[in-house]
Amino acid sequence: MGPLSGVKVVELQGIGPGPYCGMMLADMGAEIIRVDRSASAGKPANATDILARGRRSIAVDLKSPEGVETVLKLLEGADILIEGFRPGVTERLGLGPSICLKRNERLIYGRMTGWGQTGSMSQVAGHDINYISLSGALHAIGNKDSRPVPPLNLVGDFGGGGMLLAFGIVAALHERNQSGKGQVIDAAMTDGSALLMNAIFGLMNSGTWSDTRGENFLDGGAHFYNTYETSDGKYVSVGSIEPQFYAILLEKSGLGAQEDLASQHSREDWPAMQNRLHEIFKQKTRDEWDEIMLGTDICYAPVLNFEEARNHPHNVERNTFVERDGVHQATPAPRFSRTPPELPTASVAPGAQTRELLAENNFSAEEIDQLIASGAIVQA
Repeated sequence: MGPLSGVKVVELQGIGPGPYCGMMLADMGAEIIRVDRSASAGKPANATDILARGRRSIAVDLKSPEGVETVLKLLEGADILIEGFRPGVTERLGLGPSICLKRNERLIYGRMTGWGQTGSMSQVAGHDINYISLSGALHAIGNKDSRPVPPLNLVGDFGGGGMLLAFGIVAALHERNQSGKGQVIDAAMTDGSALLMNAIFGLMNSGTWSDTRGENFLDGGAHFYNTYETSDGKYVSVGSIEPQFYAILLEKSGLGAQEDLASQHSREDWPAMQNRLHEIFKQKTRDEWDEIMLGTDICYAPVLNFEEARNHPHNVERNTFVERDGVHQATPAPRFSRTPPELPTASVAPGAQTRELLAENNFSAEEIDQLIASGAIVQA
């Protein structure tokens, strides 16, 4: 099931954005073989590793020539390879793009890195926080007169990394329908997080966005696009940007009844207006504000933790979250009218399907036994 049903992917074991890309492809129905390190065989499946859902696993010693040849044979029948090593690592292993594309000219070779395959920083270690620092994204996130605040690792690893690579892979699959040829995709989190900032960069170019954090209408500077604490120590969010929505905010909050009300877009009055709304929202509980504001066009929502989000009626109605074997997780998205994806299988133990997968890919029983005996592959 799913729009990518029939697409075959080989994923070299990695962390973060690479597995996230694999999860997205698996969610859409792609068949994924994860190549785990032989040393990982024997470890149990990690049911809470949601990013690893939807795979089967083969354990391979990539320092062994026979192990490398095993992966190359798998790639002969694959559509996609995903790897997330530093530039040059797969080349040194004997699994670089030139070798793999010689074995399968239709292969789409997806490379996931932080800094990219080229550039002076390409060989330097880093993490999400570093990549979004270099792209300018992190500078814009945080309160005024305070240090930048990491937005978890959503912007670099997942939005600007794994999701960018998944998009690139699908675009390359479409192009291959015309050309019949694969290609190499260089997905870098610096590039992806910069791309996510283009709307903000556009506002900067127009002179309507301050380079100072916390002074703009989307970064916590505006009273009508912010979060507020309630009397029970919880929080609510409002995003009343449009004037018709702002009018409802004034009405429902009671702020509109106060005298000397400043214009919505009078920036010098935003701090004072925020203070007024802080005082107002502290007068009721979050549930009480839900009764007043939720479901109106204020652009309002309670700030929910994970458990609350799972149980919110809207999310329940849409099956936004699902449980498998006691592990709560977000369901595959987006939704499709004709080819709806199913929830992929849970994470498996490294090397759990080594024999099974090689047999399916035309390895004889004798070949498999020889590879296991040599240590090139491991059946968990």
